[in-house]
Amino acid sequence: MKKLIILLTVIGTFLSCSVKEKPEFLRVDNIKVDDTNSKYITLSADAYFINPNDISGELKTDEIKVFVNNNQMATVKTKSFKVPARKEFSIPLEANVPTDSLLSNKSLSGLLGSLLSQKMKVQYKGQIKYKVFGFSHTYDVDETENVKIKF
Repeated sequence: MKKLIILLTVIGTFLSCSVKEKPEFLRVDNIKVDDTNSKYITLSADAYFINPNDISGELKTDEIKVFVNNNQMATVKTKSFKVPARKEFSIPLEANVPTDSLLSNKSLSGLLGSLLSQKMKVQYKGQIKYKVFGFSHTYDVDETENVKIKF
């Protein structure tokens, strides 16, 4: 009888704390130039989500590419992020763009235009993966913004 009560308690706990639906991807916002030096331009952004579930999970940002003036320049630094239960949250998306890649032949005209206007077109494009237990989902990210260049 004792084992039956323990089993029913465990099953009840799993049924009450379930994955009802995937976290909702809201937007990518706050794209900006964080730092510039002779080797890198550090770009950052925030990806916003809301998790309606009672259970937390994990997000990975392995496959997000950063395009500057329509040329692929970098990949977001990869890190796993813990998803809080029943909460809106954001994860940072940071990338280092090598300055020598901005000076290549294919991006030189875009760079000159950016220097004159003091703005550059930055695009985050790729996928964010959500995992919890055996369940997984992929979110497509495609956000473009004109960013002011700091001198």
